[in-house]
Amino acid sequence: MKVLITGGAGYIGSTIGSALLDRGITPVVLDNLTTGSAEFTRGRTFYRGDIADPALLDRVFAEHPDIHATVHCAALTVVPESVAHPLRCYEENVAKSVELLRNLIRNGCGRLLFSSSASIYQPGEDFSVDETSPVRPTSPYARSKAMIEQVLADAAAGGEVTALSLRYFNPVGADPRLRSGCQQPNPSHVLGKLISAWERGGTFQLTGVDWPTPDGTGIRDYIHVWDLARAHVHALLRFDEAVSASQEPGYQVVNLGTGRPTTVRELVRTFTAVAGTPLATEEVAARPGDTVGAYTRTERARRLLGWRCEHTLADAIRDALRWRARWHGRHNPRAGQPLLAEAVSPAGEAP
Repeated sequence: MKVLITGGAGYIGSTIGSALLDRGITPVVLDNLTTGSAEFTRGRTFYRGDIADPALLDRVFAEHPDIHATVHCAALTVVPESVAHPLRCYEENVAKSVELLRNLIRNGCGRLLFSSSASIYQPGEDFSVDETSPVRPTSPYARSKAMIEQVLADAAAGGEVTALSLRYFNPVGADPRLRSGCQQPNPSHVLGKLISAWERGGTFQLTGVDWPTPDGTGIRDYIHVWDLARAHVHALLRFDEAVSASQEPGYQVVNLGTGRPTTVRELVRTFTAVAGTPLATEEVAARPGDTVGAYTRTERARRLLGWRCEHTLADAIRDALRWRARWHGRHNPRAGQPLLAEAVSPAGEAP
């Protein structure tokens, strides 16, 4: 089986590609390398370019007519940037996704796994959600994901595509075999910021400490990126079955998370326990577009995909530190610490 991955040179897309390869599925990568890394495409079929380029898509399918499905990961993902530049967010995430769909359909590839986001949810009183919970996105980034989901549902109802939206919660960590991980020198996600502060002996900012949670910080559902990647393999192998179980014709939604709530303060405590050294923190106001967060109930993913998480938050932190030491070792003042060289048994079991 061959699978096209848009954004397949990025953090999540490249990890999905590794999980596919481990299962014997061939990834075909399409990425413009705006945020992705060419290193993550080594040994893989790679096309550099825009997802909305019809000539490029025609070339991809002319050279790989046996592509079975598309995993659509390409997107701008930084929430504050979406607030500051909403038109760019909507152009890159929504308009280009519509053009991508048009070209996929024209090339006879109507199966799509979409990388959606749990940020579209309105959390319940206990901050848990499932796939039937109210959708109320509060940033341009989240709204762009909800818009694409609506496009997919309408296109599926019209018989043009069959689609499965996978709503990610909070991916962290790295491929346990260290084939890929976060490649940004100044990451915007919370674990990346924690690691950056730890490396330089600085202070980590707790952005938002007056949320209605047990300790005032946001609630998150931190999922190891390898578990997330494995879920895509399960979804591809059970694609038709999962979609057919939906009440919406040709369209299904599945949450991908651990089912365990973690506050940002709890994340910091787990990080310092894994790192073995304390980390100073500073309380600051929430950033534009921030939300209290949520965690998922996981019954649908278990039932439809036959999948569940196998890794802990501590595993994800340990893998992220090992990856950071490898990727940024020349600039990492603590790269020589024994912790960062510890072996972690590779996950990568076939689903």
